[in-house]
Order: sequence, then structure tokens, then C-alpha cells
Amino acid sequence: MIVLDANLLLYAYNSSAPNHTRARLWVEAIFSGTDAVGLPWQTVSAFLRIVTNTHLPGDRFTMDEAAAIVDQWTALPQVHLLAPGDRHWAFFQRMLIDGKASGPLTNDAELAALTTEYGGVLYTTDRDFARFPGLKWTNPLAGT
Repeated sequence: MIVLDANLLLYAYNSSAPNHTRARLWVEAIFSGTDAVGLPWQTVSAFLRIVTNTHLPGDRFTMDEAAAIVDQWTALPQVHLLAPGDRHWAFFQRMLIDGKASGPLTNDAELAALTTEYGGVLYTTDRDFARFPGLKWTNPLAGT
């Protein structure tokens, strides 16, 4: 399963973002493909929080527009919203402790735990995820 970090979605929907064109093409290919795509709730929330924040530079959307984008994603048959399961705390605790995460890295540890819990591969441009043992992750924009 392809698990998406918010940064790829944000790059794809902000024409002034670094790597916008590559991210946009990659995201469009993923959503038009047949591979299972996992959208963690924290990814959806981060996307909505940032693309609707008018205090940030770049392309911004109304909440109606942003919610319509999320509706388009979730209507696709290969897209699954990911929520923590009964064993999530064990995965999360392992990522926190073994990844030596604290402060802002706590959110990364949670995303790493959720990805591992679902047996997926996290797609992100954030190299901080290398700190989490057992997490499969890749940067789809690297080297392109």
C-alpha cells in the first residue's frame, strides 16, 4: 500500500511550491492507478489545515474547495482512509522510543507507526523518516 504524507499533496496543489510539477504528475499518476493508496487522517487534516490557511504564501483554497479535493480522492476505489487500530499504541510507542522522537517528530512517529501497522510504504519528501526502524519509506521525487 502506498501511504501518503501531506507534503507530496501540498506540493502537488501549490503551483509555487518546490517540485510542484513533478509532485503534481506523481500524485495524478498515483490517484489514476490501481495500486492501493492509504490516506492517513493526519495527512488529510494537514492538507486541509495548510491549503486553507490564508496567512501562508502560495495557492490557497476555501474549505469547500479543499474538501471537494479530498472527496475526489476518497471516491476512488483504490483509496483507503487509514485510522489507528487496536494495536496502534505498540507500533507508535516503538517508533517514538526506537526513533528517538520528541516534540515535532512525534507526529512523524505516529505516521510511521500507522504506515507500519498497515504494512505500507510511506511516500514522502521528508528525510526525517529515516530515523524510524522498520519503516519502509521512499521519496518519489528524488533523482527525478
